[in-house]
Amino acid sequence: MDANDYIQIKASIKRSFNIDLVHYKDEQMKRRLDSWLVRAHAESWKEYFQLLSTDTTELERFRNYLTINVTEFFRDTNRWDSVRQDILPYLIKNSKENPQAGGLKLWSAGCSIGTEAYTMAIMLDESAPTQKYTLLATDLDRGALLKAKARGPYSQDDIRSLTPLQRRKYLTAAAPFHAVESLQKNIRFQEQNLIADRFETGFDLIVCRNVVIYFTTETKDILYAKFSAALRPGGVLFVGGTEIISGSSKFGLQSFGISFYKKA
Repeated sequence: MDANDYIQIKASIKRSFNIDLVHYKDEQMKRRLDSWLVRAHAESWKEYFQLLSTDTTELERFRNYLTINVTEFFRDTNRWDSVRQDILPYLIKNSKENPQAGGLKLWSAGCSIGTEAYTMAIMLDESAPTQKYTLLATDLDRGALLKAKARGPYSQDDIRSLTPLQRRKYLTAAAPFHAVESLQKNIRFQEQNLIADRFETGFDLIVCRNVVIYFTTETKDILYAKFSAALRPGGVLFVGGTEIISGSSKFGLQSFGISFYKKA
């Protein structure tokens, strides 16, 4: 697509979905959109948007495609090992020093189909079964949220990093696999636009991995500032393995190990 086409497509998407593509990296999003047009078997974007005006099912499919979902249980297991061994004990210790907090307040930001939120619930159940906590899990993709709320179904790829014991304890016995109901008791799933919506505050841990990488530098800075404001002092932001927050101190954050930043 040329520059004028992209301007018009961005305007149409903003009107239809209230998703502002100005926050996303242009070339990456153009490739993603071109790929979708081929998949949709449309001759042009004009023809495709005419289809969207009459086909609500296709409208929802396209909306969900615009949000990027790549996820699995315990994705990048070495980073979750760090949460288990270092971050969680630190957060629990701080929580005990502040008994008025009423337990840990956690957030999976960009939770997709729920595997990250259920990963956090599994980790709490295994490592701190008596620890009180609440877990907010948010995403812009309504289809992904419906699957998360339904606890699946999850594929073999989604569950490949679970141990045999974890599969037996936290998943239904046979495919299609679902997370067991008990994992959901402390989780609240909610639709959220990270860029446009206000954040809750007082979080001990915010997990936002491989979401911010799709945004422009300016939008990343806005989000890091919002995440910092949402953390309580001493709270931790957990980002993707390839993500580095440049100039983290300007957001009130300091490095706390690979993939982790602590609010000063």
